[in-house]
Amino acid sequence: MTEPPSGDPAAPAGSAAATPSVPRQDPSAIPPPPAGYPAYQGPEAPRRKRGVLVASIALAVILVLCAGGGVAAFLTLRTAETGTGAKEPEAAVEEFLNAVYKDRDAGKAAALVCSASRDDEKIAAKVAEVERYAATYQNPRFRWSAPRVDNQTGDRATVTTKVTMTTADEKLADLPLRFTVVKKTGWWVCEVA
Repeated sequence: MTEPPSGDPAAPAGSAAATPSVPRQDPSAIPPPPAGYPAYQGPEAPRRKRGVLVASIALAVILVLCAGGGVAAFLTLRTAETGTGAKEPEAAVEEFLNAVYKDRDAGKAAALVCSASRDDEKIAAKVAEVERYAATYQNPRFRWSAPRVDNQTGDRATVTTKVTMTTADEKLADLPLRFTVVKKTGWWVCEVA
């Protein structure tokens, strides 16, 4: 017969291979863990990398700066004069009157107006008004007195003239005008009253 392996509790009491056994506890006798301990939670989810967050913020800041710079450049360049202007205040008024009353060209007239006052719609409306006069009356002709500087201080001048419309059937109308012209790269019409 064979002997049971040593350390086996089933070994005979007097056998030389028998070793003292460790008393076993009943599993139901083990007390539960004390209250207040959190339940077991699995390993933490890996944290999102901060690099993605930093890159997103940097990209947003760059886009805001570029958009702001673009708007600033637009506003700056929009108000810049694109030509050389007239050499004298009277010449600026003369060119403007020719563009409106003789050429009836709103684009040409707008190119003679300072950027601060340039309103293409208002200039086009004035040219359209002159066109309506031309269509309403028999062969209307426009002429004006030589523009005269009434007041000039440095880079600002007030110029006056009188526009006269005559028709083939001898109708006559006068329109006194006062222009405010400013000097930047040359003289530009800024206001007509």
